[in-house]
Amino acid sequence: MLMHYPRKRFGQHFLTDQNVIDEIQNSINPTNEDVIIEIGPGRGAITSGLVSKSKFVHAIELDRDLIGYLKKEFNTNSSICFHQADALKFDYSKLGDKIRIVGNFPYNISTPLLFHLLKYKDCIVDIHCMLQKEVVDRMAAEPGSKAYGRLGIMLGCHLKIEPLFNVDESAFFPPPKVKSTVVQLLPLRPNKFDIQNESVFSNLVSKAFMKRRKTIQNSLKEFVDISDLNAINIDPGLRPEQISILKYVELSNYLSNRLG
Repeated sequence: MLMHYPRKRFGQHFLTDQNVIDEIQNSINPTNEDVIIEIGPGRGAITSGLVSKSKFVHAIELDRDLIGYLKKEFNTNSSICFHQADALKFDYSKLGDKIRIVGNFPYNISTPLLFHLLKYKDCIVDIHCMLQKEVVDRMAAEPGSKAYGRLGIMLGCHLKIEPLFNVDESAFFPPPKVKSTVVQLLPLRPNKFDIQNESVFSNLVSKAFMKRRKTIQNSLKEFVDISDLNAINIDPGLRPEQISILKYVELSNYLSNRLG
């Protein structure tokens, strides 16, 4: 019997609970018209169902030995292609203009991977991924909550974030030390927010949350003064986590226009 044991250096935790596997596949609901990209296929727990129901599957895996294992497991199937590649550097646009992303993302790279995928949102239909629960909580947090911050703002500008269900540690081998959540991400079309300069916006939000316990006036004192905040009706006494995405966009656009 073929076997591949998880490697710590790749952050591998293989999904083994069949009930969770079924629930994930039901939430994805693949059709015979779908081109699906699976990031981090593990030992193929989700892959089998995707291959049987979709048009084609591209599986991206960095671990060369695991790729070898998977190729042997799926050696008679012509509806799947394995890519031995770094998901953080992969060009997803070359796989189609209407792709669906699926994956149990390695938790040690999940945040940079999400930002990398944002670059390809115009060709992505949706994303179903398993992430650390704490990360999903921050992604979906509302203004005023402790979890609300840069991650939720930067992703919330471009994606509709829908947490689906939680997954216990016991569903994996080896069990991770954290709880997990399956989340659906839908690119917003057209863009919900009109951000005039992404670089200015990103820098503004990053600076604001570097000192999140201070007021927004003090957090951004190098960039804005009270008159700037008053111009777009932001209370200078608010803390960064009390300000909505829309207000950050308005402040960013105001500064972009002022800078020319």
